[in-house]
Amino acid sequence: MELSMKQTALMTSFFGICSFLCGVVAENKKPAAGTPIPGKGMVICKYPSDPTVILGYISFAALIITTVVGYMSVFYPYNKRSIPSGALFRSKTMLVFFNIAWATAGLAAALLLWPTITEQFHLSRTVHQNPDYACPTAKTGVLGGGAFLSLDSCLFWLICLMLANNARSDYFEEVEESQKGERTQVINVDYNPLGSEAMKHASVA
Repeated sequence: MELSMKQTALMTSFFGICSFLCGVVAENKKPAAGTPIPGKGMVICKYPSDPTVILGYISFAALIITTVVGYMSVFYPYNKRSIPSGALFRSKTMLVFFNIAWATAGLAAALLLWPTITEQFHLSRTVHQNPDYACPTAKTGVLGGGAFLSLDSCLFWLICLMLANNARSDYFEEVEESQKGERTQVINVDYNPLGSEAMKHASVA
């Protein structure tokens, strides 16, 4: 199925917003700490049920999809017309935003995945031999920060897509102008009246 630039932009926006919302909800639903239940030389942690881990992984997966779609949308051959990467990155602005999009996506992935794995680790290990263990959860604020960076990455990919559209327009205009110039030169060579008259005079002489 052939995609349009509007469709790739909508896909990038959808998964970027999905990653942002899941990350924010996961941050808000995460408990501050569990309830320690003391025993003989140990502590059993009781955590309330919350969707933090599931939402964290969904947010991370949506971020990966956003990054893949955003990257592919920049190089996708719309209308079956591809453009060399050199023409795309001729503009320094495009190169800067492209690198920023990758950097924010990588940082967002780290901030989403780290607390999610940490929270899963805490929930899976509820028995501790340290009687002073306070039953902590993942560090507060990291998931929320990752969610906002995920949204930023989505916006940067959309900016890259707009810059790629401008680069494509400029590139194909240059190609069409060069093709018109070549056709004009061919027509002038084939139908040069001065050249034909000169040949006639040369043959008469």
